[in-house]
Amino acid sequence: MDISFFNPNRTANASAWRVLPNRWDFVSFPLIICLIAMAAIGFHQTLAPMSTLKTEAISLAPSMLPEYALRTTLRMLAAMVASLAFTLVYGTLAAKSRRAGMVLVPILDILQSVPVLGYISFTVTFFLSLFPGRVLGAELAAIFAIWTSQAWNMTFSFYQSLRTVPRDLDEVSRGFHLTAWQRFWKLEVPFSMPGLIWNMMMSMSGGWFFVVASEAITVGNNTITLPGIGAYLSQAISDKNIGAIGWVILAMTVVILAYDQLLFRPLVAWADKFRMENTSSGDAPESWLLDMLRRTRLIHQLLVPAGWLLAQAARVPMRVPAIKLPAGRGTTSRKSTRVGDIVWGILVILLTAYVVWRVVSYVSTGVTLDEVGHVLVLGLITLLRVMLLIAIASVIWVPLGVLIGLRPALAEKIQPLAQFLAAFPANLLFPVFVIVIVKFHLNPDIWLSPLIVLGTQWYILFNVIAGATSYPNDYKEAAKNFRIRGWQWWKQAMLPGIFPYYVTGAITASGGAWNASIVSEFVQWGDTKVVAHGLGAYIAQTTAAGDFPKIILGIAVMSLFVTLFNRLLWRPLYAYAESKLRLD
Repeated sequence: MDISFFNPNRTANASAWRVLPNRWDFVSFPLIICLIAMAAIGFHQTLAPMSTLKTEAISLAPSMLPEYALRTTLRMLAAMVASLAFTLVYGTLAAKSRRAGMVLVPILDILQSVPVLGYISFTVTFFLSLFPGRVLGAELAAIFAIWTSQAWNMTFSFYQSLRTVPRDLDEVSRGFHLTAWQRFWKLEVPFSMPGLIWNMMMSMSGGWFFVVASEAITVGNNTITLPGIGAYLSQAISDKNIGAIGWVILAMTVVILAYDQLLFRPLVAWADKFRMENTSSGDAPESWLLDMLRRTRLIHQLLVPAGWLLAQAARVPMRVPAIKLPAGRGTTSRKSTRVGDIVWGILVILLTAYVVWRVVSYVSTGVTLDEVGHVLVLGLITLLRVMLLIAIASVIWVPLGVLIGLRPALAEKIQPLAQFLAAFPANLLFPVFVIVIVKFHLNPDIWLSPLIVLGTQWYILFNVIAGATSYPNDYKEAAKNFRIRGWQWWKQAMLPGIFPYYVTGAITASGGAWNASIVSEFVQWGDTKVVAHGLGAYIAQTTAAGDFPKIILGIAVMSLFVTLFNRLLWRPLYAYAESKLRLD
């Protein structure tokens, strides 16, 4: 018998008891309040007048690092939110529309090869004009620069996931008559989530590589320096202050550990429920923060309405009006599709020809044909350097990535270390490389090469870990039961499973390597300069000289090499992964 039926007050008390905070609420609330306070303080600082940046010079005092770390972290988180929104929209259009993909995917190849300095030079004036006299304009320019170092990697990952959704799951979703909107949120986004989160980690860490450039913005003859770890590091390198560089490394370590524990580890543990399998994995990733939030009472009740709204939004049966052709019109439909493809192809070719014509017209004002041939040769040198380094990185990190991804307990230990290594700016190693090369009279063409792949090799590792983490436990159990081991296990089980993820990592790693060549082939420590032959050094030197026709020529040649390389190698491998190596 239900006693509460005779005692209504007992039911009311029980309902009230469910919303009263427990001990986990008292631990969680201070963390939430601190995060809100950090965001509020950071936003308030962006509304300050621009004159405050000139009066407050960057101080190398260690006591200023907490404030600088806070402002840099907020910029990177804002860029991450913008990158996620861009990824969902751009990746979906590129994957779902064949005609849009013909344009969007090559554009993505080009965008990831354009140096961050190239974006800043064209966009900073726009953002400053939006909020004249306010720090907010410079902050948006810095956030945009960081965004360009994060968005492409995440978009490639999401695009790859959408293109490799298992056919059986797609057929089941259509069998349930789910609309495209419902399939997107119920199938495609959950399927892509494990790989996307690992690429978000890589993008967050990769953003540190460009923090120096994004926090010291040059407009004409004026330089706007935003308070942050990047500006602190730039000042320390300029002053040759080794002690300050040590404090930067310590501050970066603390910040990376903080967002690993408070953001990415909870996301990895949460995304484990989206693994495509029928049997549960032996060791699931864990997060003390996620466990604590699940044990809260009041915070959980406050989050319930938001979760309900998101779930209802995903169930909205939004439909795109479709034109149904009468029976027997299949041939006409194919002909109209073919005609549409031809018209679309002609438009794309005309647009490309117009862009090429404008670039050639501008470059020809200050560049000769001999210079163009010289730049093409430099591009070939950098191409060979990038190919060799990506091959070496693949041989090293693919086996280690599989080893880490198949062991969640090991991944939890390696995760913060990998993020720190991926975030470690190559700028900090410039003094070591310059001193060693000059002292022992080494060949810069060889010994500066490791700087190119130092930050980009982690794209391969993180994507392979994501692929191994997402590998269905059903397949692992089947391979174990059939006693598939050794090279046969790699060839028939694991390599096909992680191959789409590896291709994504290799594409972004090669694109990032081209970008990194600009700061890695032309290295400076104080007054000492070490230069390697290559396209990156050419762009760096012409940028320092302010020769814009040659800058545009270098960027155009780099974009051409990246696009052709992706078209001739990575895209065919992508198509092979989509058609032959899907887990279905």
